[in-house]
Amino acid sequence: MKTINLKSFKNFSKKNSRSTMARMILVFLIPFIISCEPTTKTKEQQAPSAMEQSFDLENEINFCEAQLDKAVLKLTDLTKHPRLIETNETEWVEVPNDKLIWTSGFYPGILWYMYELTGVQKWKDEAIKRTEVFEDFKNITEHHDIGFMMFPAYGNGVLFGDKQEYKDILLTSAASLATRFNPNVGTLKSWSNIMHPRWSEHITIIDNMLNLELLFWAAKNGGDSTYYDIAVKHAETTMKNHFRDDYTSWHVLEYDETTGEVLNRHTKQGYSDDSRWSRGQAWGVYGYSLMYRETKDKKFLDFAQKLADRYLELLPEDMIPQWDFDAPNLETQERDASAAAVVASALLEMSTFVTDKKDQERYYNAAIKMLTSLSSDVYSGKGKAASFLIHSTGAKSLGSEIDVALIYADYYYIEALSRLKKLNKTSN
Repeated sequence: MKTINLKSFKNFSKKNSRSTMARMILVFLIPFIISCEPTTKTKEQQAPSAMEQSFDLENEINFCEAQLDKAVLKLTDLTKHPRLIETNETEWVEVPNDKLIWTSGFYPGILWYMYELTGVQKWKDEAIKRTEVFEDFKNITEHHDIGFMMFPAYGNGVLFGDKQEYKDILLTSAASLATRFNPNVGTLKSWSNIMHPRWSEHITIIDNMLNLELLFWAAKNGGDSTYYDIAVKHAETTMKNHFRDDYTSWHVLEYDETTGEVLNRHTKQGYSDDSRWSRGQAWGVYGYSLMYRETKDKKFLDFAQKLADRYLELLPEDMIPQWDFDAPNLETQERDASAAAVVASALLEMSTFVTDKKDQERYYNAAIKMLTSLSSDVYSGKGKAASFLIHSTGAKSLGSEIDVALIYADYYYIEALSRLKKLNKTSN
């Protein structure tokens, strides 16, 4: 049935108000006209799909699958994993599956997400093959990155592949991570002092927030209940000490390992000790959204919003940050698509946590804008590289991974696609 525009009809009636016939027609037809008006959900009922949506989700899932179809034919050495694609190159640089290299879990994690998105068995088979080669990493106690290494791989295997046999591996991994908790400080120690001699005592980095997911999962699945307490204490201590008054993050904090006093606030990957490293801020946004998901403690959601709002204020027009918000000649600085992917994924989840409808729309729409930009010709690997994304910056201050493709950028990008697909299903 063709819809009658009520506003236009009323205007017509007003112009012809002296006409008795017009008034009679109006009185007679108003109930019918109103019944023909398009039915609109109330603001409280609006689902994300009713908000800004300019991102072609299915097209991007298909693109990522096509990229992986090509990649698995070349990434056949199970003793290595893809880490980066150098500037103006097309193929992945593979590095050994060494227990000191934190990125090993992201490629199998990507494969698990592709299986979850498509249901195609070959992705599950490939994910299993790529996951199980580093089971021994469950015993790592030398650093905090065991969370990054094990949960995207083994955790996603349980969540998406129903690999119940992975649970014991994850529980052992969580126990290994928990050994790095110092109750005097209230955080997990991130790095070893031997590998990072600039600091002589207890080192905690903002990245560590994401490793807490492993502890929460273990506490809910047969592990020691203290893992939950450790994760909460780490987040509370980090919230207290790791952020400036403007809600931006330092990268590295050094604590007195006996008294818990903050000794230094530094950076390893940012421009300077006092600069705002964009991926550090991204880890914070994601980490405190994760904290609310796992605890439902509103203080963590409130803090996540403060971090997200500050991050959004600092972004350039295309929503992809420079590698450091305070680097000189900012407009000429390299971008970090990995930070954008991390925050896009976090904001999609956060949009489902906040209760204010304007905040729901604001975070969802910001995430869509980020994903739209990441899928554009500027940041996409389409026709340029074997990755989903290009133009990430890992550690410019160290002279490495500058304007490259990074495996963890792809991981958080496909995670964002997965979260968006779930949101769209919920709204339909």
